[in-house]
Amino acid sequence: MLEWLYKERIVAAPGFNRWRVPPASISIHLCIGSVYAWSIFNQPLTRLLGVVASAPGDWSLDRVVWVFSVAIVFLGLSAAVAAHWLERVGPRMVGVTAACCWGGGFALGGLGIVTHQLWLLYLGYGALGGIGLGLGYVSPVSTLIRWFPDRRGMATGMAIMGFGGGAMIAAPLQQWLVGGFYRAPDYLGPTDTVALVTQGGERLAAIGGALRQVVVVGPGDLASLTQPGPEGVYVVGTGDAGVASTFFVLGAAYFVIMLIAAFSYRVPAAGWTPTGWTPPDEAAAARKMITRHHVDIDEALKTPQFYLLWVVLCFNVTAGIGVLGVAKTMMTDIFGRALPHVVDGGFAASYVLMISAFNMVGRFGWASLSDVIGRRRVYAVFFALGVVLYLVLPWCAAGAAGPHALGWLVAFCATTMLIFTMYGGGFATIPAYLADVFGTKFVGGIHGRTLTAWSVAGVLGPLALTTLRGQAERQAIDSLVAQVDPAAFATSFGAGVEQLDALISAHTVTIAKLVAIAPPGTVDPSSTLYSTTMFAMAGLLAIAFVANALVGPVDAKHHLKE
Repeated sequence: MLEWLYKERIVAAPGFNRWRVPPASISIHLCIGSVYAWSIFNQPLTRLLGVVASAPGDWSLDRVVWVFSVAIVFLGLSAAVAAHWLERVGPRMVGVTAACCWGGGFALGGLGIVTHQLWLLYLGYGALGGIGLGLGYVSPVSTLIRWFPDRRGMATGMAIMGFGGGAMIAAPLQQWLVGGFYRAPDYLGPTDTVALVTQGGERLAAIGGALRQVVVVGPGDLASLTQPGPEGVYVVGTGDAGVASTFFVLGAAYFVIMLIAAFSYRVPAAGWTPTGWTPPDEAAAARKMITRHHVDIDEALKTPQFYLLWVVLCFNVTAGIGVLGVAKTMMTDIFGRALPHVVDGGFAASYVLMISAFNMVGRFGWASLSDVIGRRRVYAVFFALGVVLYLVLPWCAAGAAGPHALGWLVAFCATTMLIFTMYGGGFATIPAYLADVFGTKFVGGIHGRTLTAWSVAGVLGPLALTTLRGQAERQAIDSLVAQVDPAAFATSFGAGVEQLDALISAHTVTIAKLVAIAPPGTVDPSSTLYSTTMFAMAGLLAIAFVANALVGPVDAKHHLKE
């Protein structure tokens, strides 16, 4: 059985149509690209017990976001470790292994959700699923570069376009599945009809002669409900957030699709070239910095070009991946309360879908453009324009608190969409950039090792975002508490301001609940939670601009001796 997976058994016969290979590559990338829709899971995973709101025993957002980060870390590490293996066994073996890991990761992660064991979610979706991501990501890239030596950028753009577009399918699918499996918790009634007590920051209500943990849904929380429901008091542990069953269904579906696609892979015979194609002359190659030589995988690590391109990829990814991991949550935070009838759960999910669409278009469009103007020039545009756009985002977000919030919402969406075309374009262009600099013979392995930059970015991006957002959120809460009447605070939360830390830890005090009892005219600070993050991302892109400008041809001493 295993013999059918090795590359010697999948060499294409003469006359094979090379256009039959991209659909298989795109299918696998569409499946693993669903990782970009992770933010759909953020809210239900932080409400597994409370369902309509976070309960004291629920996981916090920063702990849930790290599941996404772990998956990205293992993506890069597995791609690097599998570099030599891919060159030896071929794309079919690697693709089948990816299907087992990605589908199995969802299954194990679903078990962690059912048992409320966060470590199982990290191990399943994060580690095992991340290995599936890395193997599935690299399996078609070098194959397509060899099938399309005349259009390297377009070839890698086609494959990696699927990864960027995966969330376009996954976001509405995940939202639909979560909604279908969702079950609201038991409703006790409006807040003023239920006797509530507060102990250790937790809200409790007497039910059947015993105190039961409850969550309170206020007017500021309605926009974030998975399905519409009334304000009031709900019993913790009596509903279903719908996310565990969603994991099991998706895991089975992705396994089957990826397995079929992996068996569709073919590799070209040695020495094959497209009919009628001749390599570009030396002058044309020099203009676009395309080498005619090859550099071994291990030798590439001895060149400054490898590390400069590593920085280029790392900082480009860091600038976008943190936002991707919380895209749905960010949209609700910034515009949800200012425009509750516009920015509801459905709009936020559609925002994730649009990110995926522009990410996908950028991967194909920018990579194809790089065939015309060269890879280094395309990256120069990414970083120069990206700095400006990230500096504009806080300005757009600040407008959410003003009278023209709808216009600023449109501007915010347009700006982020343009950013994500370049984010996706960076991913799609880097394999061709590596082939230009190091040659095509070992580009699959070199690309795999370069993806360790994605692993680092998978930590840096979310770490920067959650840390900076957490600091901004606490500052906003402290500012609001200073404006709220202490008596109103005690009435609303059943405890005094001196217990603020415990109330925040138990998710009893939130920005939305404080704004509801603040004096008239108090500005909701939610729109500023991500401003410092955007400034930090602009700084990273400025550094990447310099690194890209320093990339030049590899010294002849590193070339493979023919």
